[in-house]
Amino acid sequence: MRPDLVGVVTGAASGLGRATAELLLEHGARVAGWDVSGDGLEWLSDRGTTRAAVVDVTDPAQVAAAAEQVRGAWGRVDFLVNSAGVFVLGSLADVEVAEVRRLFDINVTGTTLVTQALLPDLVAARGAVVNLSSTVALKPSVSNAHYAASKAAVAQLTRCWALELAPHGVRVNAVAPGPTSTPLFAAAGMDLATTESFLAQRAATIPLGRTGEPTEVARWITRLIDDEWVTGHVLPVDGGTSIA
Repeated sequence: MRPDLVGVVTGAASGLGRATAELLLEHGARVAGWDVSGDGLEWLSDRGTTRAAVVDVTDPAQVAAAAEQVRGAWGRVDFLVNSAGVFVLGSLADVEVAEVRRLFDINVTGTTLVTQALLPDLVAARGAVVNLSSTVALKPSVSNAHYAASKAAVAQLTRCWALELAPHGVRVNAVAPGPTSTPLFAAAGMDLATTESFLAQRAATIPLGRTGEPTEVARWITRLIDDEWVTGHVLPVDGGTSIA
């Protein structure tokens, strides 16, 4: 990877966002980490190659202000990783309308707002966008249908934006992780025992026999940032879940 790239990673306080930001920094990139959790961003100490901003991706004013800060600090944006997202586990009978609205507001609308805010910079740089979809967007499952639907929307946005932005040289791809051990489940209100049971059940259905680690997903995100002839791709990183 070019060592001089500049970009934004949302959801950078933990999980896949943090793992991706850490790997990009190892490759020499400058990374602005955005997250709604200010405490979780403390690891992004300002050392010239990092910036941290508390950003609610559903708030257009906060997103616009954070984008302007990145421009002011570094003058350009070469890549964007839309990792901010939430998870809901529940059947059709049990899911609450407020949960569904929040799910789509963050996972779909938030991804849109951030990409819109940074679009002029990405066009100027002929840059790259990597969105976070999910393997459940590619293969139906029970118990998390609305989460799957939100991530299917992200997958289709990825394909449509790839076509729209290709004339500008901007590449848009997504990764579709399988079950991965991250704080996403705790943030959804699942206690440790429930999370461990959920991941164990999923692991039993994965051809490679285990759940994933954040760094395994982050490696593919960085590759999609770096590769200059791949666009419109939704890449399963799931131990074979999507083909089982």
